[in-house]
Amino acid sequence: MTALYVVRHAIAEDRDDERWPDDAQRPLAPDGETSFRRAARGLRAIVPNVDVVLSSPYVRAWRTAEILREEARWPKPEACEQLEAERSPAEALAPIRALSERDSVAVVGHEPHLSELVSLLLAGDAVAVALDLKKGAVIRLDLAGDAAVLRWFATPKTLRLLSPR
Repeated sequence: MTALYVVRHAIAEDRDDERWPDDAQRPLAPDGETSFRRAARGLRAIVPNVDVVLSSPYVRAWRTAEILREEARWPKPEACEQLEAERSPAEALAPIRALSERDSVAVVGHEPHLSELVSLLLAGDAVAVALDLKKGAVIRLDLAGDAAVLRWFATPKTLRLLSPR
């Protein structure tokens, strides 16, 4: 069984075509980074380690994955194009399944892609399960073959409350 941690990127700067004509380059907002650092420390309290971190290469998701490395002490992220914002959630299944021998895997990405991925894993349909995955939230699923079980869902506020000061 593999524990899968699904992490939505932290709060990013507002879309601005003049500053970031390519939305993939849009960074985290300074307050989003600060807030997520504390949430990542709270996450470390309940998930002290994972084996692999896959991240969308988009700047905001990648920086979120780097913060997980810095604050939660998770491994260095590996770029996973299948987690990019415009990709189909079904595309993300292959890299996740390729790591099924690992005890734990984390993926860092975007909405609505991640909620659809979770729905696909839980119900076999990307729109069967409705989720409100806030920026910086984490979902834990346990995967065994084609079956998935939802173990918990933590909002960023909950994670910050778990953080040592």
